[in-house]
Amino acid sequence: MAAKALQAHQKELFGQPIGLYILFLTEMWERFSYYGMRALLVLYMTASTLGDDPRGIGLGWTSKEALALYGWYTMLVYVMSIPGGMIADKLIGQKKAVLYGAIILCLGHAVLVLTDIWAFYTGLGLVILGVGLLKPNISTMVGGLYKTGDIRRDKGFSIFYIGINLGSLLATMIVGGVVAKWGWHAGFGLAGVVMVLGLVNYIGGQKYLVQVGNFVESAKDENEVSYAKLYGKLISSPTQLLFTGILFAASLIGWYFMGWAYGLLFMFLTAISALLMMIYKGLDTQVYKDRFVVLLLSFIMVIIFWGAFEQAGGLINLYTDTKTNRVLFGWEIPTVMFQSLNAGFIILFATFIAGIWAKRKLKGKEASSIFKMATGIIIMGLGFLFMVFAALEFERSGTSSMIWLVLAYLFHTIGELCISPVALSFITKLAPMKYASLMMGVYFAATGLGNKVAGVIGESASEFGELYIFSGIVIFTVIIGILFVMILKPLKRLTHGAEDNEVEMHTDETEGFELADN
Repeated sequence: MAAKALQAHQKELFGQPIGLYILFLTEMWERFSYYGMRALLVLYMTASTLGDDPRGIGLGWTSKEALALYGWYTMLVYVMSIPGGMIADKLIGQKKAVLYGAIILCLGHAVLVLTDIWAFYTGLGLVILGVGLLKPNISTMVGGLYKTGDIRRDKGFSIFYIGINLGSLLATMIVGGVVAKWGWHAGFGLAGVVMVLGLVNYIGGQKYLVQVGNFVESAKDENEVSYAKLYGKLISSPTQLLFTGILFAASLIGWYFMGWAYGLLFMFLTAISALLMMIYKGLDTQVYKDRFVVLLLSFIMVIIFWGAFEQAGGLINLYTDTKTNRVLFGWEIPTVMFQSLNAGFIILFATFIAGIWAKRKLKGKEASSIFKMATGIIIMGLGFLFMVFAALEFERSGTSSMIWLVLAYLFHTIGELCISPVALSFITKLAPMKYASLMMGVYFAATGLGNKVAGVIGESASEFGELYIFSGIVIFTVIIGILFVMILKPLKRLTHGAEDNEVEMHTDETEGFELADN
């Protein structure tokens, strides 16, 4: 039985492990459920309570209130990836974490079908917990399908990324129509149904995942250090203790001036910062320490990128609903459908963009992960120029053309393809193996912080206006991207050649991985 399972694990489809496609489909249905609800969330919260909206009764919140909750929700979905990664690393392994996360997600979407306000908050809470378990660990499992130095890794993550966006595309194309006909809660229910499909697919494909995501008892590894012991060592580390104390004091100040929610967030970030400092201190060699630093610096780009990009679900979503001429050939396109542009463009261009970078690398041209990510920020930032043009047109005529949205989403998508799948792959190359899931969790937490930043930026539009916000995003993101390009060489040196020896590899069904002729 074990031999048959191993043979199943080794099989390939289109040059990639079959396990990739099991994870692809699981993530596709999970992302359908997430993006379907994400597309509805702000619109549902701002919909009237008087019953005059054909989509049903909403919560009647102001745009500022809705964007504030949207920012907290989308942040927590990703921040919970840190404890999700820890649970996988220390208790149950990535494979079971994905399973339990999928089950909790099914329960969360089932609760959201109910119309009571308690069900709304409870459902959101369960979705946050479920994604926190599933998201970082399924991505780590994708990396585990490949040997070190396998050039197929980046392309594998790009294929996996297509699954994410195919789910998003299907959700944003279908959910809007479902809501238009049967109401908001039917859309939430549909998200739950497809999450069940993802769960069934994952359970049925276990024979192709026998070698990845398994829990390894930490007691068997003499070098393994528990997170509790890392925190314990903080007492005897003056520099790290001082910095943690400063952050904790800042958290208390934030609590006093900004409220308990921000105070708790800052305290959580203080705890994570302390843990990361102790992990860095405990790494065995300078090579590992340098790579760890580069990884953390790359997360700065992640936060900035998603802080701008996630306007799609918030500010741009509301702008589309209220200020864009959505009529095409006499038919008014549902607002939700415009978010399918991003997913559609990703499906069209993902392998093409990955191929361009692979060819550059094989030709000896600059194609490092840091360079790709900096380029992605610049391209995405330039996409907001089209939203500037849209805002200018609205100021002149009282409406704006949908072509600006199409072009903005196109540039945002190209930028996303240069940073998001690349960052996932980069983590699996640089992160210390025993902290792999934790670092994937930190990456998604950085994504979550970017989502919160997006919510804060969106809230400020009610005071400063969309034109000011869109213009500021263009300037800031382009400057940050250029700065990272300028410091590219020293950052590459700190990776100590982690990406220098990637070669084309393939899997033989009986002999394992072999080098292919270049």
